[in-house]
Amino acid sequence: MSQTATVSPTSVEVLFYHLEQFPLERVLPPLLEKSLARGWRVVLQCGNEARMQALNTYLWTYRDDSFLPHGTAADGEAERQPIFLTSSTDNPNHATVRFFIDGAEIGDLGGYERAVYIFDGTDPEAVAVARRAWKAVKAAGHEATYWRQTETGGWTRKA
Repeated sequence: MSQTATVSPTSVEVLFYHLEQFPLERVLPPLLEKSLARGWRVVLQCGNEARMQALNTYLWTYRDDSFLPHGTAADGEAERQPIFLTSSTDNPNHATVRFFIDGAEIGDLGGYERAVYIFDGTDPEAVAVARRAWKAVKAAGHEATYWRQTETGGWTRKA
């Protein structure tokens, strides 16, 4: 899978999160919650349609006392969704933050304040794809930071 990043008129902060201790399903909801708490609208770009559908269900039920308000193209009224799940490059809810998971290709980052690329550090192919994405992001002139998961599930900036 090739990774490309289109040069944007302004630099975007791209955070690379290297999962090692906990799976995406445990890490993603708190990151999305923090984004919403900051008043950001989010697009979550999944590597494929099946993963998007699974996360669509999961985000409604991941905690007994809470849920993350979100939708997909099938729900309609995309512009009203604080979190929009997709497997394509669209931005119908006018998000300022874009998450990439499961090797979703980073495209044009114009219009975003921040991008978050989450990858499974236990999967050699995912690590190789993330390395290519890192190089493409840097080549496009964006600011990239690398965060590694700690044993307790927190994050330590490594680069």
